[in-house]
Amino acid sequence: MNNVPSPAEELVVLDRELARLDAHRAQLLARRAWLLSVLYAPAAAVRPSRPAAETTPRGAQNVLLTLGGVLLAVAAVAFTLVGWGHLGIGGRAAVLAAVTSGALAAPVVLLRRRLVSTAEAVASVGLPLTVLDAYAVHRVGLPGAGAAGYAAVASAVLAALWAGYGAAVRGLRVPGPAAVAAAQLPLLLWALASDAGALTVCWALLATAGCDVAVAVRVRAGAGVRVAACAAAGVSGGSAVLVAAWLSVADGGAGPAVALLAAAGLAGYGAWRAAAGAGSWPVVWAAVAGAVAVAGGGGLVREAVPHGWAVPAYTAAAVAVWAVAVRQGVPRGVRRGLLGASAGVQAAAVAWALPQTAAASVGVSPGVPWAVVAVTVTVAGVLASLRLRPARCGALALAWTAGMALPGALSPPYAVTPVARLLLTAGFLFLAVRPAPLTFRLPRAREAEGALGDVALGGALLGGLAAVAGAWDTGAEAVAVLGVLTALLAGGAVVAAGTRRTVLACAAVVAATGTVGAVAAVAELPVHLTGVALLAVPVATAAAGAGLRRHPVALPVELAGAAAGAVAVGLASARPAVLALVLALCGVLAAATAVRPERRPAAGYAATALFVVAAWVRLAASEVSFPEAYALPVAVPALVVGVLRRRRDPEASSWAAYGPGLGAGLVPSLCAAWTDGSWPRPLLLGLVALAVTLAGARLRLQAPLLLGGAVLALVGLHELAPYVVQAVGALPRWLPPALAGLLLLAVGATYEQRLRDARRLRDSLGRMG
Repeated sequence: MNNVPSPAEELVVLDRELARLDAHRAQLLARRAWLLSVLYAPAAAVRPSRPAAETTPRGAQNVLLTLGGVLLAVAAVAFTLVGWGHLGIGGRAAVLAAVTSGALAAPVVLLRRRLVSTAEAVASVGLPLTVLDAYAVHRVGLPGAGAAGYAAVASAVLAALWAGYGAAVRGLRVPGPAAVAAAQLPLLLWALASDAGALTVCWALLATAGCDVAVAVRVRAGAGVRVAACAAAGVSGGSAVLVAAWLSVADGGAGPAVALLAAAGLAGYGAWRAAAGAGSWPVVWAAVAGAVAVAGGGGLVREAVPHGWAVPAYTAAAVAVWAVAVRQGVPRGVRRGLLGASAGVQAAAVAWALPQTAAASVGVSPGVPWAVVAVTVTVAGVLASLRLRPARCGALALAWTAGMALPGALSPPYAVTPVARLLLTAGFLFLAVRPAPLTFRLPRAREAEGALGDVALGGALLGGLAAVAGAWDTGAEAVAVLGVLTALLAGGAVVAAGTRRTVLACAAVVAATGTVGAVAAVAELPVHLTGVALLAVPVATAAAGAGLRRHPVALPVELAGAAAGAVAVGLASARPAVLALVLALCGVLAAATAVRPERRPAAGYAATALFVVAAWVRLAASEVSFPEAYALPVAVPALVVGVLRRRRDPEASSWAAYGPGLGAGLVPSLCAAWTDGSWPRPLLLGLVALAVTLAGARLRLQAPLLLGGAVLALVGLHELAPYVVQAVGALPRWLPPALAGLLLLAVGATYEQRLRDARRLRDSLGRMG
């Protein structure tokens, strides 16, 4: 019995069989592809490769068309200039007319057939032919016309014809830029033909540049026309600016200045229109406009001001440009360009003014022109109007410069200048301690107060120095100026806070030092007595430091006073006796300062050193030569200090407590005893060394025991040396080697015992203090 499957089961079987067949077909196709690659791979490897093309078909076409147009133009020129005489007037006119008409008509046909590049090439030939036609008309029809005038009319006619031809024949890019180029010549050639002067030529160039700007802004014929118009405007306008600037500098007058302002207006209009787009062109054109406007405006102002005020005139023009730039509604790119041009001119003006003010401040130059003051004040006002911290700092610095230059500009009596500078110093001191008015309308005013206060503080040190420099040669006036300056600085230090208070306090100490020196100079004191007088400054600073105690300003003030004491020592060095006195007084000040707990270590060491040096200088001035006079003043106080230290700190080492004093007292005398042939010094030194050694043994202290014993042994050796030398000279020569050998044998025989004894001695010394 046969079982027939159902339709569903049979469909499943068929689908499986078809899937198997598809998989097998895919395997066969993959195998076939691999076999083909194996068979044809060698042939493909040896097949010659086609060289890569080095240019595109369109590039080759353009080269050929350009070359053809150039050759046709050259042929036309050669025909016109060389072969012209072989034809009659009618024939020549007919040939040129026919060739020109054909060259200008052919692009219309070529454009209809969509041969754009060929049409451009043919039109590029036809346009120069019109120039040859104009030349032919001049040679045949108008031989008596002036060359420049006829060229002006011909260039205007050609520009109009080319512009019309380009508008009539749509699709050609050559006629428009060519018309723009031809339009640059009519006005310039007319000005040259009229022989009206350089200013007329300048205005002709400006008018041409204006027309170019109008074409660039208004005409929508294509990008090529606008680019050509912009380039032509730059060339014509730049040439006009150069001519006008040369005339303004060489001859002056209002004409060149007005021409420069007109050129600035054109450049500004172009920058304003270009601001709608992207890129840096608005900034560039605005910068050019600003610079030219400064040149023109400064030229006009210069005509109305006295001689020597040229720089302030141009500075005023730059400020006017700045005012225009910061107005509402000015595009960002235009504003940046105008501000850059104005800032450059103002920076140049400040660079011109600063050397003159600096020379007047230090007394090199007797006076300062008012123009210098005007420039610095003007630029300072511009910077002060900005809401920027660096600008306010610059304004403050320029205000100080103007204040320093003002007395030189006024030419007052000699005594007035230091007073004016003291007033300037007082004003800047006020701003240094209260800088809030300088931060008006500034963002982050608290942060800006620090920088502005520092600038004002710098102006107050510098102003004071200038006031002193101006009055130093006058004696009594120098004393008065220094006294007032000291009071100002001290008052500022009382009112100020932080670092400025410290700086002002130290500056007050310096000014006080100068005051004392000036008083001594007026009193005609000798130099060494001036050094004694200067000690009043460290005395005052030490007293102030004692009153301030641990205040942050105390230590800097005392150090400044110490510097004044060093100056006093230097001045007193001319007289050794006075120098000893000054050093001793400085030691007294240091000792008084050492009483204070916060100054004790450093001041104590300084006092000791000063006292010792003072004693040595006094001894040297008295022509004392024996070393004990120099050593004992050091040794005795050092030993006293050591005793006090051991009482306070019993654990302190005897080397730290007594070593310096014993060394200072014994070693110089030992050196002198070895070179001294007499007997008192060695005897006394031996007795002292014996006493020190016995004291060290009694108190079980290392330093006295070893130092005293070493000195005692060396003194004894010095005393026995002559007798030893005499005895050795009397002995046979074999005796010293024999004695040395016996000594070595003895040492070798008892080596272990000696080492044990040495260890025992070392341990006993180690148990000492």
